[in-house]
Amino acid sequence: MGICEGRVVIITGAGRGLGRAYALGLAAQGAKVVVNDLGVGTHGDATAERPADEVVAEIRRAGGQAVANFDDVADWDGAGRIVKTALDAFGRLDAVVNNAGFVRDRMFVSCTPEEWDAVIRVHLRGHFCVSRHAVDHWRAEAKAGRPVDARIINTSSGAGLQGSVGQSAYSAAKAAIANLTLVQAAELARYGIFVNGLAPNARTRMTEQAFGEMMKAKEGELDVFAPENTAPLVAWLVSERSHGVTGQVFELIGGLIRVCLGWNDGPEYDLGKRWEAAAIGDKIVELLAVKPAAKKIYGT
Repeated sequence: MGICEGRVVIITGAGRGLGRAYALGLAAQGAKVVVNDLGVGTHGDATAERPADEVVAEIRRAGGQAVANFDDVADWDGAGRIVKTALDAFGRLDAVVNNAGFVRDRMFVSCTPEEWDAVIRVHLRGHFCVSRHAVDHWRAEAKAGRPVDARIINTSSGAGLQGSVGQSAYSAAKAAIANLTLVQAAELARYGIFVNGLAPNARTRMTEQAFGEMMKAKEGELDVFAPENTAPLVAWLVSERSHGVTGQVFELIGGLIRVCLGWNDGPEYDLGKRWEAAAIGDKIVELLAVKPAAKKIYGT
């Protein structure tokens, strides 16, 4: 029996890459899975493909339970239908794994408003819409006196935690998702909802163009960037065993797992009165000299 036996999970963007690995891994651990995927290309362009059906078929062939959903995560009514799919198919919902997204890589000086809005929409609004509908369900359950032990798992990125040259919109969205995770965790624990984030390092369609050569598997070595590496962490976070763990962002690279620290207070100095503009610069130079070095932005 797996650690997710009987748990009902929605995974968005689960037709390929990380989402597919999560869906297969969770099903192998006994979860019932809603495989959501719109079937779009890496830039969000429409295609005739239906990879969600393929993942569902693979899960069923292995003896698991899964259904497909093709709604847009960033459409409010569509997100409601994703949650309804879980409730109609399996009678309950225990977890949402927000994974869907695409990239529109551009240097900041070349990024158009349309590209910016598209990336922010799928990542940030997509996380909001699906999670909000799920939370409405869980909150109603809690208010009705029925026990809730629910999970939201959000997807940030190293680009969101430290920035990435050529990915200003994507980095901004992923940084916002990390902070959304903190706020959700603080607000939703009272209802029995625990929220954590991931910053996966994996070989997917989104990483092929920018990091394809670096992320290639090396013969005879651990495939550090295989999407399947992150699946066990997702399974544990979805399971009842992670009860009480909330407000964390985890980074996983091959077999290395890291708990991210995020923003914290740095060096400070209190003058005890209002600063003069001409004087404040010297103190800022002193504080910057003792500030711990930040991780370098990807691409620098």
